[in-house]
Amino acid sequence: MLRFIARRLLETIPVLLIIITATFFMIRFVPGGPFTAEKAVTPEILRNLEAHYGLNKPLHRQYLDYLGSLLHGDLGPSFKYPNRTVNEIIAEKLPTSLELGLISLLVALALGLTLGILAAVRRNTWLDYLCSTVAMVGICVPTFVLGPLLVLLFAIHFGWVNASGWYSPVDRVLPCLTLGCVYAAYIARLTRGGMLEVLSQDYIRTARAKGASEARVIFRHALRGGLLPVVSFLGPAIAGILTGSFVIETIFQIPGLGREFVNSAFNRDYTLVLGTVILYATLIIGLNLVVDVAQVWLNPRLKFE
Repeated sequence: MLRFIARRLLETIPVLLIIITATFFMIRFVPGGPFTAEKAVTPEILRNLEAHYGLNKPLHRQYLDYLGSLLHGDLGPSFKYPNRTVNEIIAEKLPTSLELGLISLLVALALGLTLGILAAVRRNTWLDYLCSTVAMVGICVPTFVLGPLLVLLFAIHFGWVNASGWYSPVDRVLPCLTLGCVYAAYIARLTRGGMLEVLSQDYIRTARAKGASEARVIFRHALRGGLLPVVSFLGPAIAGILTGSFVIETIFQIPGLGREFVNSAFNRDYTLVLGTVILYATLIIGLNLVVDVAQVWLNPRLKFE
């Protein structure tokens, strides 16, 4: 396992380098710059700003300088937040985004696993059709549609929660429910399919023939194998939850890193865009590695190869 993890970590180096290189040059080739939107900026001031941040150097020199700073863990200064570095902005905003993503993932797992198991155990009954219908609706409705609908219903009509903000525990309800419901739908479908396949296996019939209760058959014998499709999906799901937080944080005005990423793209804040992309890419690669290890643990037939 250690050799497998070490090999995967080494493989991430060229992947991250490709991501950094592509992002660096793509944002540089976009029309405009971090100071072009400033009002009443004379050409002399603009030249001084570009010299201060090293933007007057040749592009390849800027790229090499950025890589050198990155090797020391320095993501550079922000172009839009004076006297603040990208490291400071990420350290301040990341905990909010991680909290949003973690709670949303728990919501997705709780709803998805429950619906999927109920649908599989009560196959071809009204409960199966109801759970499958709910899952299909969750797949079809995107977050930027579901979020405003939940705000309209629970915040404006009933007044149970706030429409925006991230101040009290109740403010977590709508954003996490919106982001979690979409992935709960996929998890429910995968859980149902995986459980139905496992419940038809010979060892499940043997367990029932030995007198094992239905609950023991499901949770002790069938669930481990039935969750394999869900575990495989968790890597892309977590990546989707992290990137989906960009939309959720904008809709609900959450002061997280996703909202800063959106603003940095509009502001042409090169270093903040790069720093956010590198951080999310590293998180996604690391989480995919954890999912691969969990797959081998759940399925003894797989090997660390």
